[in-house]
Amino acid sequence: MGINIGICEMEAQNAACKDLRANIVKVHIDTENGFEDILQYEEVVDLAAAKKAVGDWAAFIKRNRINEETDAVYMTKVKKEEDIALLQPLAKKVCTGWVMMEGLPDDRKEVVMKIASKDDVITGWDQLEFDEMNEMCSKCPLSWDKGRGCIGAFGPDTSKLPEIAAKYDCPITASAPESAKTHKRFTPADAEALLKEVAILREALPKEGKVFVNRYGGPVDRMEAVAKISVAEGCGWYFF
Repeated sequence: MGINIGICEMEAQNAACKDLRANIVKVHIDTENGFEDILQYEEVVDLAAAKKAVGDWAAFIKRNRINEETDAVYMTKVKKEEDIALLQPLAKKVCTGWVMMEGLPDDRKEVVMKIASKDDVITGWDQLEFDEMNEMCSKCPLSWDKGRGCIGAFGPDTSKLPEIAAKYDCPITASAPESAKTHKRFTPADAEALLKEVAILREALPKEGKVFVNRYGGPVDRMEAVAKISVAEGCGWYFF
């Protein structure tokens, strides 16, 4: 497995994605009790029942452009009026578990967020297409990895860079594998210390051998870029 390095973009004033990430569009919860009025529901037809009703299944999924691997027929996906009329009587209302956040009173938003898993939160950023994300990242001042974004590779977990860093008294770089495991968050003050380590490592790598310059010059450059952004933006950063 590899170790990466990233910026805490939500702490940075100039992050292009900040407003989109802060805009929580919908969340998923595991209970219906007390939330029936705000939960989303789908009308779904059991797969076996749908196949029996439509007859020519291949023709049905082709004309409605439905994925062949679907596990059920969702009425919102059925496009042809004659098929809607055929399947509607067989449809059952099924709770999706998703709650749309727009328009909810603040007190209900607070309750929903307390019971929602952080992995089940969809933001405005999540709704962008990859091309839109890439374009935004390429123009963002926090996009330190040559315009590719604010996350980049430190190296594999077998990297000898931490070992070399320990030899030259560079504790932040030396502790990168452990910091990734413990999810430690570093501060702009730590970034200033990292910049000093970067200078030390640039001098140290040639002493260790040309192969190490070629192998670890990139990670050192990336650590410098992250540290500079952290200091300039006053935001945290981390290994992961």
